[in-house]
Amino acid sequence: MARSRWVIDWPARVALASVVVFANVGGAAVVFVLAAWVLPEGPLPDPTRVRVLNLVAFGAYLLLALPIGLVWGARRFRMRPGEPDAEQRRERRMVLYGPLRLVTVQAVLWVLGAAVFVLLNLQYSTRLAISVGETIVLGGITTCALAYLLSERILRRTAARVLAAHPPRPRRALPGIVVRSLLFWALGTGVPVVGLMLAAVSALVYSDVPADRLAVIVLAIGGTALGAGLLVTVGAARAVADPVNAVRRAMRRVEHGELDATVTVYDGTELGQLQSGFNTMVAGLRERERIRDLFGRHVGREVARAAAAAGEVRLGGEVRRVGVLFVDLVGSTSLTAERPPEEVVALLNRFFAVVVEVVEEHGGWVNKFEGDAALAVFGAPVDGADPAGCALAAGRVLAARLAAEVPDVAAGIGISAGDAVAGNVGDVRRFEYTVIGDPVNEAARLTDLAKTVSGRVLAAARAVDMAGADEAARWELGDTTVLRGRTEPTRLAVPAEHAPPRRDEAATTGSG
Repeated sequence: MARSRWVIDWPARVALASVVVFANVGGAAVVFVLAAWVLPEGPLPDPTRVRVLNLVAFGAYLLLALPIGLVWGARRFRMRPGEPDAEQRRERRMVLYGPLRLVTVQAVLWVLGAAVFVLLNLQYSTRLAISVGETIVLGGITTCALAYLLSERILRRTAARVLAAHPPRPRRALPGIVVRSLLFWALGTGVPVVGLMLAAVSALVYSDVPADRLAVIVLAIGGTALGAGLLVTVGAARAVADPVNAVRRAMRRVEHGELDATVTVYDGTELGQLQSGFNTMVAGLRERERIRDLFGRHVGREVARAAAAAGEVRLGGEVRRVGVLFVDLVGSTSLTAERPPEEVVALLNRFFAVVVEVVEEHGGWVNKFEGDAALAVFGAPVDGADPAGCALAAGRVLAARLAAEVPDVAAGIGISAGDAVAGNVGDVRRFEYTVIGDPVNEAARLTDLAKTVSGRVLAAARAVDMAGADEAARWELGDTTVLRGRTEPTRLAVPAEHAPPRRDEAATTGSG
């Protein structure tokens, strides 16, 4: 036969045993003092003998009841192995209902104790027996309430473990927040008040309680009620406040962008559903952020932000003043034929890493990758102060960095600027944000021509004319040519450091 196992670890077992022992011994001692020296007992033949007899019975019952309660309570947290799914369900129920199961054991022992002491004192005085029985029952109720709160707190870590895989569901048998609050109000306030009322009823019925004795009874029971009620109220308030505060702290972390924040789920009531719901919400935010990041990497972060802000998908576009940069590798066909695919991909990734970094540093975004080429746009979807100047500056820097960081290959860079249509092109089921217009075509044709010139960078003169003065001063205008596939002539421009010497400069150099 398979041996049973514990569902809680030994530190939790030790803590639970300590709580049960101290709570019940303390509660029993208070009840004994009240019953023996405070509450009215009526005429007795030998009061001292009755007290001694009750004291001996009290000690004997404690020595007998405590071991029974500890062993019985411990057995409530042991179970035999079975099917994994059924075992998990039993373990979950054992832990979540653990405080209630412990209270059941203690309640049975308190009720048995009340019956024993009623029978013991009934032979001396019916009034004494009833008074002692009432005091034991009321004290037991309050003690069980305190033990429930403390054991529930001790079992939080174990409850978190069993609830990690199966969060609390809306349908449950455990009392909810409202029921639990009302229950602890009754135990912390209602029960002590009932004790005071019973003392008053006894004084009215028997009419033999002096005023000073009645005052002592009220003060003693009232003081005990204040202490016990405070403990129960604080414990009940903490049971509600702790999960809420944990969620509040985690929400503050999420507000600061820490989407890895989670809350430990250890409550089986609506509070546990709140904790679990918060974790589900944050998991959704993490997934949303991951998708947004992935989307931004595919289409560009500016395009992703613009799409998220727009909400509704609309095809078409608008005319914008943009700067366009086109970059294309030289001899890519021979490159793929001479090198293995893995090496070609690694080289392209190094090449595109520089392109993306330079373009983003200058306020643009890579609209698309076309095999071994890339199209970068400045001024759309977000307006820029100087899209032409940014494209020109990016082209100069990109040419220098590619030559220094990716010397394995060469690339032509073409730059143009002007009015183009920027927007969503395709179908509502599949579309992309792109830029269409003459500047795009011109930049692509300039790229082919740039592969044959020094520095491998060419720009259209109109891009230089549209750029700011500082950037325009870094470029030299050159010859005019009609690019392939176009009818209008394009005047070329190159970075000043790559410009050929002027005729007067060449003549001076030659005469020297």
